[in-house]
Amino acid sequence: MKINIVKIFTISAYFLAVSNLSAQQASNYDYKEAFKEPFYTYNGNEFRSASGQPGTKYWQNHANYVLNITLDDAQNLFTGSAEVQYTNNSPDELKFIWFQLDQNLFKKESRGSAMIPLNNSRYGSSNSDFEGGYTIKSVKVDGKEVKYTITDTRMQVDLPKELKSNGGSVKVKIDYAFVSPEDGADRMGYLKTKNGKIYTMAQWYPRVEVYDDIKGWNTVPYLGPSEFYLEYGDFDVTITAPSNFYVVASGELQNPKDVYSSQQLKKWDDAKNSEKAVVIRSASEVGENAAKNGNKTWKFKMKQSRDFAFAASPAFILDAARINLPSGKKSLAISAYPVESDGQGAWSRSTEYTKASIEHYSKQWFEYPYPNAVNVAGITNGMEYPGIVFCKYTSKGAGLWGVTDHEFGHTWFPMIVGSNERKHAWMDEGFNTFINGISTEAFNNGEYYRKGSSRGMTGYLFSDKLEPVDTPPDAMRESSIGALAYYKPGTALKILRNNVIGKERFDKAFREYINRWAYKHPVPDDFFRTMENVAGEDLGWFWRSWIQNNWKLDQAISSVKYVDNSYTKGAVITIQNLEKMPMPVDLRIQFKDGSQQDMSLPVEIWRRNTEWTFKVPTTKEIQTVIIDPDGNFPDINPSNNVWKG
Repeated sequence: MKINIVKIFTISAYFLAVSNLSAQQASNYDYKEAFKEPFYTYNGNEFRSASGQPGTKYWQNHANYVLNITLDDAQNLFTGSAEVQYTNNSPDELKFIWFQLDQNLFKKESRGSAMIPLNNSRYGSSNSDFEGGYTIKSVKVDGKEVKYTITDTRMQVDLPKELKSNGGSVKVKIDYAFVSPEDGADRMGYLKTKNGKIYTMAQWYPRVEVYDDIKGWNTVPYLGPSEFYLEYGDFDVTITAPSNFYVVASGELQNPKDVYSSQQLKKWDDAKNSEKAVVIRSASEVGENAAKNGNKTWKFKMKQSRDFAFAASPAFILDAARINLPSGKKSLAISAYPVESDGQGAWSRSTEYTKASIEHYSKQWFEYPYPNAVNVAGITNGMEYPGIVFCKYTSKGAGLWGVTDHEFGHTWFPMIVGSNERKHAWMDEGFNTFINGISTEAFNNGEYYRKGSSRGMTGYLFSDKLEPVDTPPDAMRESSIGALAYYKPGTALKILRNNVIGKERFDKAFREYINRWAYKHPVPDDFFRTMENVAGEDLGWFWRSWIQNNWKLDQAISSVKYVDNSYTKGAVITIQNLEKMPMPVDLRIQFKDGSQQDMSLPVEIWRRNTEWTFKVPTTKEIQTVIIDPDGNFPDINPSNNVWKG
């Protein structure tokens, strides 16, 4: 039978030991440090409540974009203009506005280029002779030329007069051009295929930096490892490309009759009513797509988004199917890929994967907000943007499901919940890795699901070389990013849900976090406070252990004794916490008659103790006692988790 919580009490020293006792070991655990009060270093205020909610005077600024871009395929050249209507909702007057110029990462003299090691990196090659970056042609504020200063990947635009607080608005227009890198830090670029290039375009326009109540202007440069922190707004986008190109994008296409044939339009209508993928443009049609003179213009709109990305190519096979949302609304799953990626074991299942992923997350957490969900096969290994993702064109089977599900999972973190990726990567990558595990278990009766053990990842997640999880990615060793941004926080949330709080309370709190901070800018404390207030648990010890420090877990069985040396009177077990991380304790007692008993001890036993002794009211002779028999916890030394009689 299973006992959820064992009744705990002090046992006198008269109990006698049985054979094979584990030796008492020295402990590194300090309960005063683990449970130190207060956990929070500041009180709630009118901007951010102590309960984890946005405060009564919470504010954030707003940026609406009108973007025009033209593609010159022969030169990989993009020429465009960005018109930004910027609204200052802060209580401060602003003398200037900061913009992100992410393409400047690809200048040879950029700070990010200087950080690339000799053995190269995901984010670039030390041997590259490519010279990229923006050419800024003009900057105007309300129609007049103004002074601007470019520093690496940032541009400061001076305003002719201070922008008033609490709703002041200004229009900034920037004319620019850049040549696309082939592989832009594994986040954008172009792929050469036999039917033409596939451009997967992101960080393609100057974007406003965030001004918030935490730091003011967030001007950390784009160095490669750290991703983005962006304001929300509406997008009106015009993309001009060669006439044989097809364009898919974040927003909803406004002029389909100008860019698709009547037959293709009919197929789009069919797809909107189909549970299975409808082919809009087939592989045979791609082969017939000869280059033509002239250009074609594609127009898109998107509301309440933090970014906009697109892909353009003459090589696209296109298919689509309907997405059913909990409210009764519909969206559309779209896949765009070259003939090199075609096949039922590969990208022909992309739309199926996209549809399933979006429908699952919408039902489980928060409804998908965009009119389309576009999966594009390209040069990047996997990269997420609102309403569109870029995945590796060679991905197949479980790999394609995994990358599709992961990148679309980012819709919820950070597209809906707009955390600061540049400082707190775990708040999107880690949260997403966590929800991916639940989604994969649900997909197609677990087609690709493989149950893993937290214990099996202990060496990877708790290496002495790792920095704490809440370290900016630019300050992590590149080899640490997978563990610290993805798998360690993902594992932490899995354990918090399954082994600390319980699924029902965790899910309620996690959904509330998403609802509270949808289209807003939370920081770690907002998440911590929400989870604690909604779930009703003090979790400072958990956040310290997993997020703020690189603490390890080592629980051990110290001794097993029978009362009065008789197993018919019950057993007394002593356990120790040998490392800095406290966690609940799961035990399994196996008896010599073949039966077993599971029990759990709450984390509170470690609030003022480094060891704990408790009685098991059994009348049977014990054969084995095991801590964490199912491997749910990342114990660094499983050898001391077992006692044998």
